[in-house]
Amino acid sequence: MLDLTVALPVRNEERNLATCLKAIGTDFARKVVVIDSASTDATAAVARSHSAEVVNFDWNGRFPKKRNWFLRHHTPSTAWVLFLDADEILLPAVKREIATVLPHSPHQGYRLTYTNYFLGRRLRGGYPLHKLALFRVGEVEYERIEEDAWSQCDMEVHEHPIVSGSIGFIRSQIDHRDLRGIDSYMRKHSEYAAWEAHRLLASRNDSAAVKTWSRNQRLKYRLVTTPWGGLVFFFVSFFLMGGWRDGSVGFAFAVLKSSYFVQIACRYKELEQQQRI
Repeated sequence: MLDLTVALPVRNEERNLATCLKAIGTDFARKVVVIDSASTDATAAVARSHSAEVVNFDWNGRFPKKRNWFLRHHTPSTAWVLFLDADEILLPAVKREIATVLPHSPHQGYRLTYTNYFLGRRLRGGYPLHKLALFRVGEVEYERIEEDAWSQCDMEVHEHPIVSGSIGFIRSQIDHRDLRGIDSYMRKHSEYAAWEAHRLLASRNDSAAVKTWSRNQRLKYRLVTTPWGGLVFFFVSFFLMGGWRDGSVGFAFAVLKSSYFVQIACRYKELEQQQRI
């Protein structure tokens, strides 16, 4: 059993959570913690039925959000922590690779790779999914962003972990498969777009924060200052990243993702206009 805590930030995830917890199992990590935001469904009951610890989180609309709050107020006693979403499934190959590299790792964190499902189909192209979600306890936090309830999103989504040391790479893929359907997908991205627009506006007066942005963040925020960014994303996703290989499903995926960029741009322009009034 690894010296590892698997932490799952959740809200109303009863449809996804059981599959996720079953895949983690009882012999992989020393501790499994579900960080619940006042779910109104059976999320907490599902967590306890799989022997996971449940920690309740009540966000006040400001820093820290869920992951940083957990790291600060419920600091894991293990050497490592893996943040896993309820719609992310640890396949056996991923567990074996993590178990191989962690005990003698020279790194501070690991970047993970994911499969991507849309409309029930595993995508072959369109948009590579990877993120830094496995790191040493006590040495990493997600970037601090001072916000004032920009959206209802109480968990760090596009905030990046700040790592001072080296980063490794886990090549085996985690299955990213949301069972909640297209309505949930679209609501989620509307919420994310609201947050992104507020962050982009606030960054105009925060040059120090801008300096910490990754290359991908800088590129994204250049694109989303205009609705034309959505067209650029569609072209890159569908043609350059192979979305065309998934046929009509790949086309729909690229269209909806590009509309997310357009939505950020429109919300950003609206916020600019409101500031001038």
